Amino acid sequence: MSVAGTDGALGAPYERALRTPTGPLMLHDVGRARSVRMDVDRFLAAPDEIDSALARTVDGPVLDVGCGPGRMVRAALDAGHAALGVDVSRAAVSIARRRGLPVLRRSVFDTLPAEGEWGTALLLDGNIGIGGDPAALLGRCAGLLRSTGRLVVETHPAARRDHRFHGMLRDDVGPSGTPFPWAEVGRLALRAHAAGAGLELVREWRTDARRFAEYTRPGSLDPVVSDGIGG
Repeated sequence: MSVAGTDGALGAPYERALRTPTGPLMLHDVGRARSVRMDVDRFLAAPDEIDSALARTVDGPVLDVGCGPGRMVRAALDAGHAALGVDVSRAAVSIARRRGLPVLRRSVFDTLPAEGEWGTALLLDGNIGIGGDPAALLGRCAGLLRSTGRLVVETHPAARRDHRFHGMLRDDVGPSGTPFPWAEVGRLALRAHAAGAGLELVREWRTDARRFAEYTRPGSLDPVVSDGIGG
């Protein structure tokens, strides 16, 4: 996961959660009485079988957008791909580099290496929310891919979910102090955002409780839509 602005007060709880956990990390929707628990333990863990299986099905080189401590970068490398992660969190990048993983401390909207040459870009662990503007994020990711490249997005469990909001991170020490833009997008809502970004749906699928969608540029292949996944 990448939380915009984590180099400062905005992301203090996220930085703390990665370095010295202080209890549950919650993403609080400022406009509603609603909070979602962030799965920091999973961000810090080794790739699980779902991660590894996903990495084996994609083409390299792989760019993990909002890579956190590098779990999916590790999975991509283990699958034999060249890979790079990008994240704005100082703590996440520090942890990934200590693990020997190729990670840059950079926003996806900054200039990145090999633009237009990536075989796969990943937006997992809720990272479709980065910046609070899914269409802009998808358009940026599309521009990072080669003509036959793929974008894999992990979607919200609610298929029609399309919610933009300002969030604050909270832990047992306290809130982040400054709201930041974020979004939650289900697979059906994602279709509209992706079409606006010039992307075509390849497939949608569910593995256990996680839901994914894969997109590509128009004309690169005949799309195959797996629509009977529920949710």
